[in-house]
Amino acid sequence: MQKTIALIGTAWPFRGGGIASFNERLATEFMAQGYDVTIYNFSLQYPSFLFPGKTQYSTEPAPTNLTIKICINSINPLNWLLVGNKIRKSKPDFVIVRYWIPLMGPCLGTILRMIKCNHFSKIICIADNIIPHEKRLGDNLFTKYFVKPIDGFITMSQKVFNDLSLFSTKKGIQTPHPLYDNFGEVLPKNLARKHLNLPIDAPIILFFGFIRAYKGLDLLLEAMALLQEKKQANQNMVMPTLLIAGEFYEQKEKYTNLIESLKLAPSLILKTDFITDSEVKYYLSAADYVIQPYRHATQSGVTPLAYHFEKPMLVTNVGGLADLVPHEKVGIVTEPTANAIANGIEQLYQLGEAHFLPQLRLEKQKYGWPVLTKAIIDLANQTES
Repeated sequence: MQKTIALIGTAWPFRGGGIASFNERLATEFMAQGYDVTIYNFSLQYPSFLFPGKTQYSTEPAPTNLTIKICINSINPLNWLLVGNKIRKSKPDFVIVRYWIPLMGPCLGTILRMIKCNHFSKIICIADNIIPHEKRLGDNLFTKYFVKPIDGFITMSQKVFNDLSLFSTKKGIQTPHPLYDNFGEVLPKNLARKHLNLPIDAPIILFFGFIRAYKGLDLLLEAMALLQEKKQANQNMVMPTLLIAGEFYEQKEKYTNLIESLKLAPSLILKTDFITDSEVKYYLSAADYVIQPYRHATQSGVTPLAYHFEKPMLVTNVGGLADLVPHEKVGIVTEPTANAIANGIEQLYQLGEAHFLPQLRLEKQKYGWPVLTKAIIDLANQTES
């Protein structure tokens, strides 16, 4: 008899910042393995006054191969009871729930408590974060409420795995974040740059994703200023252009003022609208290197994206970032300071893309989706509902 999965989390029509794409790709993988999958998506994810971007909604067409039920209102307790009761009655074999922000703790925790009443479904949480990047009053209380009905946890970094022990004694498994292989194939660099109207032959590094304080774009801008100074002293040094691709999720003026004060405008290309799924392949294919100058982190969806598009990376030694990027093999690991990041960018160009590609292609083979789906099912089978 076909096994059934209820996947609770963000999907189309929300854009999700990677979470929606992840959930849809995970559902597709389970379906390919013979499971019947239903995604229980939000009807209201965030009240508009709490959402930092321009819009929560995708402009991409709906996926045609997935069953997505738009039904969860994150701020309506009556809705939580109704949705939880509906899933409880359907008795899925496995319930997979995403947890990325404590704000969702009351909603998801209540739905899961209702499901738990069927004494049948195994509930597995994929925890992107347990302790959030940006802390708010009530975080710990909401997370404690959320974790209680969970049977087992999947984390994708050691940092989150360690944080989990502060809130639950249930079994957890750490497994790598799979590759984002659903954004299309690698394009020739010149064609990608032509599509984006970028200089064909210039050295270009990429900062990709939502712009938030913990991601350290300000450190990268300061590093670019240091590289400009070095270039004045050494004309033979490679001075890359920084392509910033992603929407501001905090005050834009903080960065525009910094760019002006550092006189960086000639060395930057700003594409600071939301990057749609269909455009992702162009940005990743156009870059020489992907730069992740994070101040702190758990894991990052940018790393598996860079792996898929075979782009060497610079990451800072925070959270679980360095675990996925072997130093001087797949990329460069630095400390989260402007000076260290500037030196790391120099080192990337000194070594060259060809130095990293063989190990990068070998390393990326570890990050297939079947690794994650097997971990989820194995964990569920080891637990008691």
